[in-house]
Amino acid sequence: MTQTPAAPPPAPPSPPPARPSVERSARLPRLFLWLVAIVIVLVILAGLVWRLAGDRLLATALVPGAAFSATAAGGPYDHGAMAGWAARPGKPDDPTGWRPAGRVAAPGDVAVFFVPPTVAFGRAQWNERSDAAPSAERLAGFLRMEATALADAGPLWAPHYRQAVLGSFLASDADDVASARAARDLAYADVKAAFAAFLAAQPRAAPIILAGHSQGAMHLMRLLAQEVAGTPLAGRVVAAYLVGWPVSISADLPALGLPACAVRGQPGCVMSWQSFAEPAEPATLLAAYGREPGLAGWPRAGTPMLCSNPLTGGRGDAAPASANAGSLVPSASLATARLVAPGVPARCDARGLLLIGEAPSGYPAYVLPGNNFHVFDYPLFWAAVRQDAAARVAAWKAAH
Repeated sequence: MTQTPAAPPPAPPSPPPARPSVERSARLPRLFLWLVAIVIVLVILAGLVWRLAGDRLLATALVPGAAFSATAAGGPYDHGAMAGWAARPGKPDDPTGWRPAGRVAAPGDVAVFFVPPTVAFGRAQWNERSDAAPSAERLAGFLRMEATALADAGPLWAPHYRQAVLGSFLASDADDVASARAARDLAYADVKAAFAAFLAAQPRAAPIILAGHSQGAMHLMRLLAQEVAGTPLAGRVVAAYLVGWPVSISADLPALGLPACAVRGQPGCVMSWQSFAEPAEPATLLAAYGREPGLAGWPRAGTPMLCSNPLTGGRGDAAPASANAGSLVPSASLATARLVAPGVPARCDARGLLLIGEAPSGYPAYVLPGNNFHVFDYPLFWAAVRQDAAARVAAWKAAH
């Protein structure tokens, strides 16, 4: 009988095909990593563009397109009235009454004339009123972060004025430059009128402190040269804080009638600084610095820039972070801030810049191209400026 051959063993079952969802889930982490890498590259490129071309971008966005008009911002302020001031004794809701946690307002008896920085960012015209919304809200914030460093020296007066708008400081076209100069002249006329009203409210021969920031410091320099230098009023000046606007040692300082401060206990002198984190790229600042002649009548270009160190009260020196009793770290809205101690270090470099080391944390808004911490010139040294003013007041009183 023929035997039937045995059937071959069955082939092992083939594995089931991979499910599409498994393949997709395997690709998701790789896709996520690619997206993260792309975002990082874009952020780096954006930061590089901001550092290298940020000022050109700002100029395109902010320089006014219309011709200058002396009447576009309305008539001059009445500085004989409370409404003509952003801060002054007796003003309700005065922003300079604010202090950070742990500090209590205790004003002394030396009146302070503080000219605020630019808060007008529009481009419809070359001047804007500092009490108009939204400029008024920004102005209150800057007074909290800046003027309060001096408000314990005595009653603080900060005028409203028809400010030259931010774009006027970025103008480069010949017609725009002419409009920008006219806008600054109009703003200065308001500051000059406010100063006369401030002086009229002070006791005769009483000491005063003059201070300003950015555009405010620019107007204050002109005020010193034209209204104070060479007059008995110069002897009443405890100190002039010309912060955030470059002062040429040879082309500006001789016209101001006051020397640069050499030590903290010196009255009747000038303090000025421009704050940069490292690496500092001040090309735009230096170009603007050299664009126009100094107040003494000759060019600023190539001349040394005054660098005062608020941590020492001297000129051209350095101090570690441990010497800084407190830097203000503002909220994004400038409505409040916390005092951080120790604060940042400070050293003057050969270009006349005040370098604060690596960019400190907590200042995400308003840092300008080139690691320029211009907006925070006062807050970075808030406690030091208070100490400096107090020392100069004591020295002035001892000398008089």
